[in-house]
Amino acid sequence: MIRPIQALLSAKRGNKRLITICYDVIAILFSIYLALAIRLNEWLVPIETHQIVAAMITTFITLSCFARLGMYRAVLRFMMLPALGYIFFAVFISSLTLALSGFFFDAFVPRSVPLIYAGLAIITLGGPRILIRTIYYHYYRRKKANVFIYGAGSTGRELAYALISGSEYHPVIILDDDESKVGQIIFGLKVHHSSEFEQLESLYKPIKLLLAINNISKGSRLRLVEKTSKWPIAVQSVPSVEDIAAGKAVLTDIRDLDIADLLGRAPVEPDDELLKSNIYQQTVMVTGAGGSIGSELCRQIIKQKPKKLVLFELNEYNLYSIDRELRNIIQNTGSSTELISSLGTVQRQNRVERLMIAHCVDTVFHAAAYKHVPMVENNIVEGIRNNVFGTLATAEAAINAGVKNFTLISTDKAVRPTNIMGASKRMAELVLQALADRQNNTIFTMVRFGNVLGSSGSVVPLFKEQISKGGPVTVTHPDIIRYFMLIPEAAQLVIQAGAMAKNGQVFVLDMGEPVRILDLAQRMIHLMGLTEKTESEPDGDVEIRFTGLRPGEKLYEELLIGNNVEGTNHSKIMTAKEDKLSWNEMKSLIIQLDNSCHTFDEDAIVNIINNSPTGYSKYKN
Repeated sequence: MIRPIQALLSAKRGNKRLITICYDVIAILFSIYLALAIRLNEWLVPIETHQIVAAMITTFITLSCFARLGMYRAVLRFMMLPALGYIFFAVFISSLTLALSGFFFDAFVPRSVPLIYAGLAIITLGGPRILIRTIYYHYYRRKKANVFIYGAGSTGRELAYALISGSEYHPVIILDDDESKVGQIIFGLKVHHSSEFEQLESLYKPIKLLLAINNISKGSRLRLVEKTSKWPIAVQSVPSVEDIAAGKAVLTDIRDLDIADLLGRAPVEPDDELLKSNIYQQTVMVTGAGGSIGSELCRQIIKQKPKKLVLFELNEYNLYSIDRELRNIIQNTGSSTELISSLGTVQRQNRVERLMIAHCVDTVFHAAAYKHVPMVENNIVEGIRNNVFGTLATAEAAINAGVKNFTLISTDKAVRPTNIMGASKRMAELVLQALADRQNNTIFTMVRFGNVLGSSGSVVPLFKEQISKGGPVTVTHPDIIRYFMLIPEAAQLVIQAGAMAKNGQVFVLDMGEPVRILDLAQRMIHLMGLTEKTESEPDGDVEIRFTGLRPGEKLYEELLIGNNVEGTNHSKIMTAKEDKLSWNEMKSLIIQLDNSCHTFDEDAIVNIINNSPTGYSKYKN
């Protein structure tokens, strides 16, 4: 039974259409003949010429009606109940045609024959179509994994229809919190209250819960994610209406929950005037343009329509990747921005300076840095060379090239640093503060913030990889906490802070409430449909293993060295007044560091940093 239907469905579209039309011709003629036989109570009915003409006209009109209604464009296995209405309508027209053609051509068609024919035609024309659809649905449904849909609104209804017609997932029920929707039937799926999840989960054994809710507030979505994270099922979501409308996604693009949903951060809308201030129709340069922060800065900058954007990057592939992405954006948006992609290291002042002069750079965002704490801890000389001397070289180049604004991307690890990476970034801040006092032509700004989600050093992609491999998920300490921010939000705030700057200012971004890393790991395990393996739950799926703090790692990070902080016109940006050095004092430190780096004397470098006002103190694990 199945093989002939599979053969029919796998045939080419033109062949399937021809087969369907041929069947319909036979079905119509057979139904007419059978109607006459039933009416006359004879199985061998003599056929006259006028009856043949009436039958041919009826067949032609019926086929034309089917074609007009799109019945030959429909795919049999996707036919739903509305197609039955088309069949009833076409059969009504067909039986009426049979009666009229019999009358006008003086054919022997008793008045009851069109009525008998209508009933037979519905069976012969509609029956096989419904049968094929039913067999296909039940046969292939067994190959599709069961899923639950959360949300009985318009998005949920559209998702249910798409999944029923698709070949990947089989929706079995719809969950919702709205009492007025509970009990409704949507495409054969009953709407249940979310409180019934446990009973329904044990009955249907779904592999996923698909969130089809997009039109709710960030707070409501966070509470929803918090509730579903306690359920033993993988939770994913469908794209937002905006992404679907913009052509960035289709409804059936099932995705993992956005990392913003895991932490509940609600980004503040940026100030458009501040975003444009140092960018619109100006020449902007981004160092470290291929990195996590640098590349997002480029994406945000290109939206503000600079005259020219200069990308400076040491890694060839990273530069190629962001260059290709930005050129696609420029082409798709019709932007007139000129894109310049340049390879090189920020430690070579002459290279950077010539580049700035050649393109008349107005604004620089300095994101080039080594930022992985353990890597810099084990490569002290290169960390200092890149983060301190690279910043110095780029800043001196900016002064000589007449750059108006220079913004350093700093880090919360620069506050009372316990590792060389943080100390090197604090030293870079001191360098710029000293240069700011030395001259007034270039405005130097430092923007300090914590971890960004989705960056190359973020724990979120690491945890996701570890969970997908079955664990263990590695957390350094059960009490470790961190501040988190979304990359686009951080980039926008950096640009806005740079626009508000006075020379030598240190800005601090409001990172919201800190997040316990252990809580984040547990939530991710649950949202991926797994359970945590513990002493009390030895049959769990994924173990969380504590590995101990890494060299130079603190339990918590700070954003301010002292309490001398002031607000700004932006609710998420603060300014800090902190100790600094004169240029002569800074110059003496730089000479000492340079000599120690040249001889690769790491102990001397650590002593210099210890004796400088960086606040460095090696953390005792």
